[in-house]
Amino acid sequence: MTATTSSAPTARAADPTSRRNVLLVFAGLMVAMLLASLDQTIFSTALPTIVGQLHGVDLMLWVTTAYILASTIVLPVYGKLGDLIGRKGLFIIAISLFLAGSIVGGLAPDMGQLIAGRAIQGLGGGGLMILAQAIIADVVPARERGKYMGIMGGVFALSSVAGPLLGGWFTEGPGWRWGFWMNIPLGILAILSAVIFLKLPKNSQGKPRIDYAGMVLLALASAGLVLTTTWGGNTYAWDSPTIIGLIVGTVVAAVAFIMVERRASEPIMPPFLFKQKNFILTTISGLIIGIAMFGALAYLPTYMQMVTGANATQAGLLMIPLMAGLLITSIGSGQIVSRTGHYKFLPIIGTFITAVALLLLSTMTAGMPVWIICAYLAIMGIGLGMCMQILILIVQNTFPLRVVGTATASNNYFRQIGASLGTAVVGSLFTAKLTTLLAERLPAGGTGTAGGNNSLTPDLVRALPDSVRQIIVGAYSDSLTPIFLLMVPLVLAATVLLFFVKEKPLATTLDRDILPESLEIDGATHVVLETGAEVQADEAGAADARAAAYANGSGSDPDAELAALTESESDTVSPGGETSGPRH
Repeated sequence: MTATTSSAPTARAADPTSRRNVLLVFAGLMVAMLLASLDQTIFSTALPTIVGQLHGVDLMLWVTTAYILASTIVLPVYGKLGDLIGRKGLFIIAISLFLAGSIVGGLAPDMGQLIAGRAIQGLGGGGLMILAQAIIADVVPARERGKYMGIMGGVFALSSVAGPLLGGWFTEGPGWRWGFWMNIPLGILAILSAVIFLKLPKNSQGKPRIDYAGMVLLALASAGLVLTTTWGGNTYAWDSPTIIGLIVGTVVAAVAFIMVERRASEPIMPPFLFKQKNFILTTISGLIIGIAMFGALAYLPTYMQMVTGANATQAGLLMIPLMAGLLITSIGSGQIVSRTGHYKFLPIIGTFITAVALLLLSTMTAGMPVWIICAYLAIMGIGLGMCMQILILIVQNTFPLRVVGTATASNNYFRQIGASLGTAVVGSLFTAKLTTLLAERLPAGGTGTAGGNNSLTPDLVRALPDSVRQIIVGAYSDSLTPIFLLMVPLVLAATVLLFFVKEKPLATTLDRDILPESLEIDGATHVVLETGAEVQADEAGAADARAAAYANGSGSDPDAELAALTESESDTVSPGGETSGPRH
């Protein structure tokens, strides 16, 4: 039985226990997210050594691509399945897959097994990020969620610097395989934390109806897009049959996916998400931020090495100002949201600052002092930290708790697509411009080194005569900096879009018919923190009944019904006369 009370003292009495349990759960989630985020960058500095030892230079690209591709494909799958069958079991499965991939990679005798291990890691890593963000929504009200989401953003900032440094240290010390082995104790710790402390509501929807067709088509479309952006302009020319075939296949799979989702009873990416203005605006803005952030981050370390003369480790350290700015403002903006309940202004200011930072980066020259470049990077970090996690919070506050995993995963999916597009587009433009400038500026004999212009490395450039070195340094600077200028209007467009976001008050309670056990006062009594829980449960039951009627051919469109229900929940009037947001 569930005991319901509306008394403020009783609700407040639950706070100490709930806060203690939430912090324990949060610690486990942070370990899992650190694992996933570190693994995106830890092998960047170790790759030359790895491919040399395993004799697979021609397969080097796949060490990174396999992880990105696998994690991108499973993002929406984890989000939807979490809403349908519950997140705790899926979270443990995701960690287990990640650990299995770590073991496969750590034992790899050749490149084939290493790439397979990275792909298995990606299948788990994509779930770790999405499920961690959705689980926070399960146990923390939206008003308090900002400070937790801010710390999550800080984890990504930390891993972006720590990953390459750890990879370099492992490579030069105990060996690159320890980049895999270190995951084992941390993963076991995360599993134990989930088993002991993570108590979530049981799924009450009966046997779920899985959208297998949607999963397959989305996987095909995602794989086609990631491979197109990864291979295009690098492994294959943009006008090659391979790339053209991938583009056609991606478009066909995407169109088929949209058609299937409109008819599926439990679509993996429901059409009703795109009927909410806040979701559309934040998703487009997140995609743009992904393009700008990863487009810049992918090639700034190369710029630092080739132009400033820094070595690989020093180039990683020079990125610390960007990550420090991101860490500070990500945590700080989360605290501001939790204290004030207002959030709309933060991503608007953040995207504007990011655009200013890109404008400043476009003014970099080969002779510019390093400390000025670091200052520009710090400004960019400040801007990114004010918007990344807040956009996810806006999405979660737009939808009922029972679909928050699906909404979060869909938003993150498009941001990941933006990251892939940004890296590919910037890389293609940068490479094309660099090739042209080197051909124009270098003397007829080129650099006079074996391999010509295609074999330039930072060490080789530093050893060249000063006259030749200055030409190469200038070409690198003149090839990359104009691309930053091209991204400025794109990010400003995101700033304009965010002005149209409707700021809905953040909920201060977790309103559902069954509360997580982690919020119980004791083992016998569930305390419902808001008296409207029964009403929401009735609305949920009515929505399910309408969806069932539609499936039998006797009802209206369930997407339209759920979209309407979402809107009505967003505009619920509290007893005090204020309009409140979705009650989760």
